[in-house]
Amino acid sequence: MTSRTTGKLAAALLMAALGAGMAGGAWAQASGGTTSDMSSAGNTNGGGLPQIQQQGDVSYTSGGVGLDESRALLREEAHWPLSLRFTGPTADYLAGVHVRIVGGQGGGEVLSAESMGPYMLVKLPPGSYTVYAKYKDQEKKQSVNVSGPGKAKAAFHWSIQ
Repeated sequence: MTSRTTGKLAAALLMAALGAGMAGGAWAQASGGTTSDMSSAGNTNGGGLPQIQQQGDVSYTSGGVGLDESRALLREEAHWPLSLRFTGPTADYLAGVHVRIVGGQGGGEVLSAESMGPYMLVKLPPGSYTVYAKYKDQEKKQSVNVSGPGKAKAAFHWSIQ
């Protein structure tokens, strides 16, 4: 190979690598996340668990779109004080549910977040809370009593897809 051919080959390989990197970023954005956010689009804590988010004193994670992520979230339920599940008609899993949690010590809003999949795990101090879940302009609510890890669960079901 001549040095001119080697240079062209190196340039072609570099362009291919850059193209693959940009395509990966585009895929992450198209599938619900970006390359810099910590959403359910492949940014995990290991073992398939989506990135843990923080809002004030409340930690939460959501996702479950893929099988690995679903299994990881179901495994972790026992370690989180509150677990939420969102389903549509015929038990279809839903993402994009807006969740608000109100109550606890101060009685105000403690969490306002968008679910990245059918499961959401929330670390809250013990207390009584109301969970509001809104999907396509239909809001549902449930009262929960958080007493410790793995104790409080709420399932929300919509008849719309």
